[in-house]
Amino acid sequence: MAPAVSPFLDPGTSSSANSLGILQLKRDHLIPTVLSDASSTEYAEGNVVNTRFGSFTHNSLIDKPWGTQILASVVDTGSRGGRSKKRKREANGEGPAAEDAAGSEEPVRGIVKAATTASSGFAHLVPPTPETWTLCLPHRTQVVYTPDYSFIIQKTRLRPGDHIIEAGAGSGSFTHAVARTVFNGYSGLEAPEEDKDGQEANGTTSRKRKRRQQRHGHVYSFEYHKPRAEQLREELVSHGLDPLVTVTNRDVYADGFCVDTEDENAPNADVIFLDLPAPWLALKHLTRSPPPPAVVKSIASDPSTPTAEPTTSTSTPQAPKPFRSPLNPKTTTRLCTFSPCIEQVQKTVAAMRSYGWLDIEMFTMEHKRLEVRRERVGLAEEGLRGANPSPATVQEAVQRLRDVEDRAKVFHGLQKEKQEQVMRRAEAKKRGEKAPAAESEADGQKKKTEGLPPSKHDRLERAKKESESRALFKEGRLVCRTEPEIKTHTSYLVFAVLPVQWTAEDEEKARRKWE
Repeated sequence: MAPAVSPFLDPGTSSSANSLGILQLKRDHLIPTVLSDASSTEYAEGNVVNTRFGSFTHNSLIDKPWGTQILASVVDTGSRGGRSKKRKREANGEGPAAEDAAGSEEPVRGIVKAATTASSGFAHLVPPTPETWTLCLPHRTQVVYTPDYSFIIQKTRLRPGDHIIEAGAGSGSFTHAVARTVFNGYSGLEAPEEDKDGQEANGTTSRKRKRRQQRHGHVYSFEYHKPRAEQLREELVSHGLDPLVTVTNRDVYADGFCVDTEDENAPNADVIFLDLPAPWLALKHLTRSPPPPAVVKSIASDPSTPTAEPTTSTSTPQAPKPFRSPLNPKTTTRLCTFSPCIEQVQKTVAAMRSYGWLDIEMFTMEHKRLEVRRERVGLAEEGLRGANPSPATVQEAVQRLRDVEDRAKVFHGLQKEKQEQVMRRAEAKKRGEKAPAAESEADGQKKKTEGLPPSKHDRLERAKKESESRALFKEGRLVCRTEPEIKTHTSYLVFAVLPVQWTAEDEEKARRKWE
């Protein structure tokens, strides 16, 4: 029986219950959630995802096409908590309504209730992909972001059907990306009865038979920290990627990369990715033949290496295991190391040269987003979104200053007249005379403001009304701006190539063929 296809490989056209979905609130703000229907929860609306933009019930997220805009719902989370406690008491027979609940035929679970749409707030439901998962995964370590791992996959020529070794799995960002890249089917599937013979009428092997004999891609992931390795294994199982990834908790510096599986030659890797503090200590295991002991000792005994093992030990020495290469002997092996410091790069490159790696190159990634928009500048843009309400010319700036000064003079004049009226009323009250009428204040203010430039409120109302008949998306100057900061951590990527080993048998075959 074929395993269920992972949503990271084929998410389908719409979301479904008990599957992973991702709510995109903003460009860089995504929330992963496993969608559960009302039948598996205590609430009629199903579970709820609470965000700063509103609450989203799972019932409103299930069976929706990917990319749908989901409106927020009105959910009283306080009463939901109260009902939950009440139901627990009734289930234990402690509440006064326990008898009524026991005699009722309607079950608590399975009641589907339509959520009430809120007045504002929305999000987009997007499918799970390695790119979206990188932005919202639970961080256990620093992760390899999309700009880095996309370049690594391209530079190492990773393709479907390849085997890759990943050391330093961490949070699993790179693991999800390469699992999708190497996937070309699941291994261990039996052939149908009608195709088991593998022969056509003309005696040739069928295409289905050939496709079934091909090599299936696989990821061999190694992690030194045991809790992180267990968490990554659980995530891969829940995401349906466990048939493609083998997670091993191991210290690769000492124990290497060979694993015990049904395949005696595993991992039989074509590509290696090392995200380790000291990758040069692991290179002794990534060779096609046993490296000279003197080379291994000189690299491991470097006093500047903090993770190097001591040369002296009081324990009983164990017999060395027979050497077995984890590399594919039939293809060229490509290696990439991920290091944050240039000193690590120097030691790694020196070790690569000692172990026979060729075509060594180093790259650094600097990722910035570009924002392309139209820039509209002018006093007529005040109050409009995406515009800069500042003077576009010198004449506009001078006229705005005159308008401000004229309105300031009127304001201060009215304030002075108001103070004088208050003083006249106080003096008239002391003399016992009748205070002068105050009806002329509003009339005087109206007369003084006549002929002056419009106020800010009037300008905003006029600009808003005029914008209805303008094609704002065509106005302004088209500008391109970059982010002021790099949104990724500094890292150095070192690439190298290890060619296929040329043996004495190969030399003899070449001599007989070309003599």
